[in-house]
Order: sequence, then structure tokens, then C-alpha cells
Amino acid sequence: MLMCLTASHKNASFDLLEALSVRTDSVARRITEHTECVSGAVVVATCNRFEAYIDFDEPLTSAQAVALEATADAVAAASGIDAAILRQSLEVHSGQDAAEHLFAVAAGLESVVVGEGEIAGQVRRSLERAREEGTTSSDLERLFQRASQTSRGIKNRTPLGRAGRSIVRLALDLAESRISDWSATTVLLVGTGAYAGASLAALRDRGVTDVSVYSPSGRGVRFATKHDMDNVSSTDFARLAASVDVIVTCTTANGHVIDAELLQRGRLEAHAASTDAAATVTPIGVVAAASGSAAAHAAAPSGPNAGTDVSAGTGLSTGTGLDGATLDAADGCPVDHDARAQLVIDMGLPRNVDPDVQTVRGVELLDLETIRIHAPLEELQATDEARKIVSRAARKFSDVTDEQSVSDAVVALRSHVFDLLEDEIQRAAGRGDDGETARALRHLTGVLLHTPTTRAKDFARAGEAQKYRDAIETLFGISVDGLASAAEDRAVAEDAATRGEATA
Repeated sequence: MLMCLTASHKNASFDLLEALSVRTDSVARRITEHTECVSGAVVVATCNRFEAYIDFDEPLTSAQAVALEATADAVAAASGIDAAILRQSLEVHSGQDAAEHLFAVAAGLESVVVGEGEIAGQVRRSLERAREEGTTSSDLERLFQRASQTSRGIKNRTPLGRAGRSIVRLALDLAESRISDWSATTVLLVGTGAYAGASLAALRDRGVTDVSVYSPSGRGVRFATKHDMDNVSSTDFARLAASVDVIVTCTTANGHVIDAELLQRGRLEAHAASTDAAATVTPIGVVAAASGSAAAHAAAPSGPNAGTDVSAGTGLSTGTGLDGATLDAADGCPVDHDARAQLVIDMGLPRNVDPDVQTVRGVELLDLETIRIHAPLEELQATDEARKIVSRAARKFSDVTDEQSVSDAVVALRSHVFDLLEDEIQRAAGRGDDGETARALRHLTGVLLHTPTTRAKDFARAGEAQKYRDAIETLFGISVDGLASAAEDRAVAEDAATRGEATA
């Protein structure tokens, strides 16, 4: 019996998932050691999910409770996380549902960004680690191999494998009408994951050269070094966020990373910095008056789509923003309300950007909901088609698993009948049979075994394998477990004999 216990970005906090992702080396082994009824365990741990797939020897009525206890205790021992918190955070899937969940995970259907391809490799490597640790089982091997096959099938048969990257490019395509020259556009990238890498590649393909990165989790330095770009510190984040032409967010951080208050504060910081730089040539009284006016105007929210044509030197074609050095011709305000527009592209799910940024003068928000409205129909339909493929694959996996659950009973029945058949054929031969009786007996035996064999599959798929086993034992006096044990003993004896001959 297969079970899955999962905590993901859908039902657990980022802090918990982060802790789980880095402290799971011994969890699978601890789960298998928890109780004798557990025959195998594979753990999938990423920044967005922790999942334990467990194989039970028997369909225990208390399997869910046992699985929860084994997983929570194993993780708590490995990480120090309170077991009670883990029990509250873990969702449970069993049987076909467990298979369908893993197949969906491997295909990227359960990812923060649907269709992302990195998860398929993570699932495959999880099985490899379980093999190295000796915690896998034949059913878990088959489950994970089938998950990889399903993932490849979805990638080849639907646009989903391309949707993860194309959604970034689609967002930039939609931004084309707002940007006249990508090469003159300044961009702030928020996030450092695989999706951030795809976003950076798409930006550079369009000719963008001035890109900085900010990481809410503090991973920006490594990402910036790897991609030859500037890292933005937390201290400078608000100011730079308010100063660039385009912001692209694709982070898994909890809550909103950017909101109206941050952009307004950043505008004030940018203006204050430019004022300080000009203080050596500007009368103190004028600076003081300008600063007060800047605070009043920059902090006041207004509609998102106001704006005029910009002067030379910016990549954006329309909008408003902060220049911080030019006086407004109408009222002497040091904040230039006729500067460039600012575009914020939110690729996060859940949202990285608070929709209230649209109340800041000159800011326009492009989020996934808007992007999906403009997405090609095949990409919207891709998820539905992928779900159908996953469901069919899980149903087939479950059917095969059920059939295997009675295979030993079928083998025992056929072995019993064929032993009787051979005895009768030998007796017939002793009476001078020319082969006709043997052929008739073999044909009759095949006909008689056909219905019990097919009915075994029906019972298995209905979850009544034990009834079939009981019927075999009652009608024919066959002990399925006894025959299996005897077969195992014979295999052990033959193996020992082979080793003895090799050393003789």
C-alpha cells in the first residue's frame, strides 16, 4: 500500500519548507526503521515542497496514522522541528491518489509556476538517493519510474513543458507597447530561482544590459556573481525599486515584496539623495522647501495610467515617475510628475506585488492573471490536457498494482492445477495414450483457468484481493502464503547451492 505525505507552498509556511528542504538526509531511513510494516520510503524535498512516499507491506486500517507518526517523528529527529507542527502541516494521499499526486508533481502541475521543468529532475534524483540509502522498494521504484515517464509524455504531447519559459517571454511581449528601446531600459529582477534565470535570459535576448537583482532570502550575491550583474542590498532596495524603468518579480517569498508604500518611500529616498548631491550649489532654504514639497507629492497616491511622452534617454515611451532633480513647472515641486512611466511585472504565485502599487503615480502592473488573459489558447488548455494524462497514468498504475496484489494467488492456483494436470498426463501415458488425451487435458485446463484468472483482476481492481485469496484456499485447499514461503525457501536453497559450487 502506497501513501504520500506532503507539505508544500499550498499548505505550509515558507520557513517550514526551507527548514525541511535542507535537513532531510536521514529522513527516509528513519521512516523505514520506525515500524516493520514499512517496506520502503522515498523523500522529495525542494524549496517549495517536502513529500514522503511510503510503501506499507499490508493495507493497514491505521496506515494513515502510522505514516503520519513515522514521518513526523523522523523529520523531527533529523531537523529539530516540532513533530506536532509537522502533523498539522502534512496532507495525506493514498493508493491511486498518491500516484496521481506524484505524477502531477513531476509534471510541474503542482509547482509555484505551473509547468516548470526543474521538478522532474528533483523527483528523479530523490529516487536515486533512496536507492543509495537502500530505502526504496519495488512498488516505489515502479511509482517513480512511471512518474518520470508521465512527465516526459506531458512535455512531448502538450505545450506545458514550454509554458514555464514562454510565459516570461509573453509578459515581455505584452510590455513591448510600453517600451520603445529595451537597450536603454533599466531593470530590477526580484528573485534568484530557475524562473529568475529564465526571466534574465529573456530580458537579455531583447537587448537589456542594465539589470540588477534583489533576493528577499539573501541569495542575490551568488546569483549576481554567476550572471555578471549587480546585487541590490536591502538598504538600497526601495530606492532602486522606485528608480528603474521595469521591475520583474519571480520569488517564492511569503507576502508582498513590493507595495505602494515601498515605491513611495523609495522615491523620497531617491529625491533626498539627489538633493544632497546638489546641496553644495543650492541655497539651503530652497533645499528645505523642496524636500517638504517632495514628501507631500511623492507620498500622495494617484491613478496608475497618467503620463506624457518622455524626454530622451529612457526606454519607456509614456508615463510618469520621479526625476528628483527637476522642478515641476506648475508649482515648483521638486518631484517631476512628467517623467517616465514604471512597469512592474509580477510573475509570482502567490503574488509578489501588492495591487496597490497601481495607486502610485506612473506605475502600471502586469501580473499573471493579466498575462494569462493574453496567453495563447493552447497554453491555457495545456494544463487541462496534462491533468487528463496524469489521471489516466495513475489509473493504469493503480490497476497494475492491484493486479500484482493477487498475482501470487493466481500463480498458486495455476501451479496447483498444472501439477494435477501433469499427474493425469503421466497416468494416461502409462495406459498407452498416444498424446490425444494429453492435448485434450491441456486444452480443458486452459479453458477452466481462464475465468478464475480474469476474475482475479476484477477482484483486485475492486479492492477485494483478500476475498479472492480466501476463495482459492477454501475451494482448493491452497495456502497462498505457504506456497510463497516455500518458493522463497527453494530460491534461498538454490542460491546457497550455487554459491557452494562456485567455491568448491
